Amino acid sequence: MIEIKIEDGLAIAALNRLAARASNLSPALHDVGEHLLVTTKRRFETGTAPDGSRWAPNSQATLLAHLGSRSGVWDHQGKRVGTRKGYLRQNGRLGAKGVTTIMGKKPLIGESRALGTTINYRVSADSLEIGSAMEYAAMQQFGGSKSKFPHLWGDIPARPFLGLSDEDTAAVVSIVSNYLRSLIQT
Repeated sequence: MIEIKIEDGLAIAALNRLAARASNLSPALHDVGEHLLVTTKRRFETGTAPDGSRWAPNSQATLLAHLGSRSGVWDHQGKRVGTRKGYLRQNGRLGAKGVTTIMGKKPLIGESRALGTTINYRVSADSLEIGSAMEYAAMQQFGGSKSKFPHLWGDIPARPFLGLSDEDTAAVVSIVSNYLRSLIQT
């Protein structure tokens, strides 16, 4: 056993401050939460998972539903009903506007953009939780199959948006290190 005896008053005072203050990491965790909020929301812009991999593209069923919600409908005489301009032509083929719409449709971003805009975090003295309250967030994060979830229109691949990238990990270490360092210095 090695025993170290510290008799220096400044060192002892610094260690006592560290011990007293380190039991509440919430200031550092708030900074970590703010950092992760930004990087998680950025994933919706880039369509990438925390590990840098691209999200699976939208399925044909998703793209058709996306177009269908924007296209007018046709009556039995072949006339457009309603005021919506056609993304889908009467013959079912895509018009130029439909092609543009399909090419611009990013995974996990629907009309409301709710999933990517409802990311939030919660901090306590010793923990940080980050996520979305959207009902379907877990299905998008982890994926699901129609066999396990019969209400789905098809299998949904996992598209992880929550988690730590290598850069996030480095930032978390830096934030916590700086916080602990500041506890000793004040």
